[in-house]
This record gives sequence, structure tokens and C-alpha cells, in this order.
Amino acid sequence: MRFPNTSLWWRLNWQLSLLFVGTTASVIVGLCIYGVMILSPNVSMEHRLLNALEGSLSYEPGRGLRIEDSEQLTALKNDTPNLFFYAAAPDGTAVAYGTIPPAYIQLTKFVPLIKDADIRGTGASTPVPASVDDIEIDTTEIRVLYGGRNGNESIFLTMLGGTYKIYVPLLAVTLPALFFAVPRLVRRSLSGLSDVVRKAPEIDPRQPGSRLPVDRVPSEVVPLIHAFNSILERLEQQFAARERFLIDAAHELRTPIAVMQTRIDTTLEGNTRDIMMDDIGRLRETAEQLLDFERSEQSPEQFEQVDLVEVARNVVADQAPLAIRNGYEISFDSDVDELYRLVSPSAMSRAIGNLVRNAIDHGGNTGMISVRVSERGGISVSDEGPGIPAAHRDLVFEPFYRVTPRSTGAGLGLSIVKQIVSRHRGSITLEGNPTGTTVTIRL
Repeated sequence: MRFPNTSLWWRLNWQLSLLFVGTTASVIVGLCIYGVMILSPNVSMEHRLLNALEGSLSYEPGRGLRIEDSEQLTALKNDTPNLFFYAAAPDGTAVAYGTIPPAYIQLTKFVPLIKDADIRGTGASTPVPASVDDIEIDTTEIRVLYGGRNGNESIFLTMLGGTYKIYVPLLAVTLPALFFAVPRLVRRSLSGLSDVVRKAPEIDPRQPGSRLPVDRVPSEVVPLIHAFNSILERLEQQFAARERFLIDAAHELRTPIAVMQTRIDTTLEGNTRDIMMDDIGRLRETAEQLLDFERSEQSPEQFEQVDLVEVARNVVADQAPLAIRNGYEISFDSDVDELYRLVSPSAMSRAIGNLVRNAIDHGGNTGMISVRVSERGGISVSDEGPGIPAAHRDLVFEPFYRVTPRSTGAGLGLSIVKQIVSRHRGSITLEGNPTGTTVTIRL
């Protein structure tokens, strides 16, 4: 089963929030359980009884302590059949209700002296737990001995309900704070990883020393980056070995090609000689393209301000004899007299020259080859050949790719052009139809 990639920000938010809620709940439940173990069993009826007595008792100096059943006290008596209490004023007057266990009867005379007490024990002498608390009636402190709680009352739920004033505000304040703080903490913690993400698309194994940074990256991710960098290093070594091989092979081909050309030129005559010389010319051009391709990869040339109009015009002048010999007409046009750009002059000449030679090779040996410079820095080369099928237009810029298996050349011309244009931070587009193809360089 494949799981969708989810946001680290979202996962940390809800997981930390869930962790905080769970921790808070565990603390509250733990405190309530601890309270059940140490607090008086009467805690579940304490607040209800004392509130009922505050509304039922009255005290006047000289007249003593009196009680009148309120609705709240009556309801408590009905709910708690075993309820008993003994309320005593400072002057010794008291009121009582219920059956006070004999063990506590002797304690009643000391109730005015006890502010707070929790009475528990085992055996017949202390049959039920009792408590002593104080309430204020008409500015007079009244001490109350009480007990006989209803067995159905839960001390745990009483504790849980009594602590809501603590955990409800805590959750209400902390959960929104988590959702505001966690994204910033995550963003700050992963800022180094963001640099890696920005750097990764720029990595080119053909450029020596291209590595992903490990600065400010979480330690858990560092081994992954080191593994990726080691892969880049191996790729770099493989590219370097391939480049050395191609350059050496192209250099080695130059001498035998020159020897063959000389021998053919001196020993053969007529149509056979022309055919062989054309074949040798294509072979020599392929070797030169291999050298050109690898040299431009390894040693980028220096840029300078160059007039593109002059560069394109010179290329047309150089290629015109070859185009005419192959049955074409060739023209040059420019929207401006001068157009300066920061480029490598030799590289730009090779790029435009490759476009013209590509038009000569694939233009069908008829029609017009047009080279045009636009005022916005575009250089277009058009032919009137059969065009390139749509399925091949994105592939013709790949090294060694040929539209048809029997195409002449090594399939490096347009690849070299794209390589040069990319190094100049430009773009190249190809438009084709059954009546011709136009390739445009934009700088």
C-alpha cells in the first residue's frame, strides 16, 4: 500500500497537539487518582453540603445558631439517607441533623476549636469517615462536623469536575499557541534542508564539484545527503571518463581521416572520388563535432560584448558556398543594424553555424534557407524542407539522437547548439510544419 506524502508541518502540528492533550489528560487523571487516595471520602459532598448550610443557617449574638431547611438542603437530605452534621457557633450554640455515630458524639464539644479535619480509621470506633470544615454565616465563622456520604458519589468525578478551571484554560491557550509556534520552529529547524531543496535542481553531474550542502541540516538527514553526494561523485567520475574517451577518440580519428582524404584525392578520379570525398567530409565533421561537444563541456569560453548581427552575417557568408552547392538559396536579414550581447563569440558562431548546417542536411536540397536577427535578441534559421515530426521535436536536442536511423551525421549538431545556449542562459525553440522548420535562439 502506498501512502500519500503529507506535510511535515501538518504532521508535527497535530501530533504535538495530540501529545500535549494526552499528556495534560494523563496529568489531570493522575492527580485525580492521587486525590482519591489521599483526600477525604466526603470531598464529593463537601461543596454541596457547605453551600446548602450557608443558605440554611443563620446566627444572631444572644439568640445563637438556628437552621431552616432550604430547597438545596432538603434535596441533599433526600439524596443522602445517612447524612449527619453538627454545626457549632463560637458561643457554643449548635444545630445537628441525622444520626451522629457514637464515636463522634464526644468530639462534638471540640468542634468549635477545629478549623479543618479529615477523620478516618478502621474498626468499630470509627465506622464512617467524617470531616470538619468551616463556613461563614453573617460574618461569624461556623465549624461543621459532617459525614455519611452517598456511596454512589464518585470522588474521582468530583475531582475531575473540580479541576476543569485549570485544564480547560490551559488547553484553550496552549493548543492555538502550538499551531502558531510549531510551523515557525519547524521552518527554522529545517531552514538548512530548504537550502538543499533549492540547490538540488541546480546540480549537474557534468560540472565538477557540484554537491549538496550539509550546513544547518538536521543530523538525521545528513547521511542521506552524504549518500547523494557520493552518487554525484561517482557520476562525475563516469562523465569524466566518458569525456576523456570521446576526446581521445576524436583526436585519434583526425590523423587517419586526413590520410584517407589525401590518398583518395591523389589516387581516385571522377564520380567515385567525389563520393568518397563527401563521405570523408562527413566523417571529419562528426569527429570535429565530438571534439566541439566535449570541449564546450570541459572548458567554457570567456564572454564579451559581441554584435550578434555581425556574427550571424559572417556565418551566412561562410556557409553560403556549401548551401548553394547542395541546391539551396540562402539569405540573411536583420531588424537592427547592431545588436550587442554578452556572449562567447566563437561559441555563438558554432551555434549559428550548426543550425545552418542542420538546415542544409535536412532541408531536402531545395528552397530557401533564411537567417534572421530580431531586435529582441532572437536568431532564427528557417528552411523549406519536409519538417520534423511533432514526436521528435523535443528529442532532436539530445546528444546522438537522429530523426531517422539512416540520417547522416552523428546527431550532435542541435545538441551542441542547446548546450551553448544554456551556457548563455538563453532558450531555444523549434517550430515545424510540412513546409519547413524554424529553430530560434533567444538571448
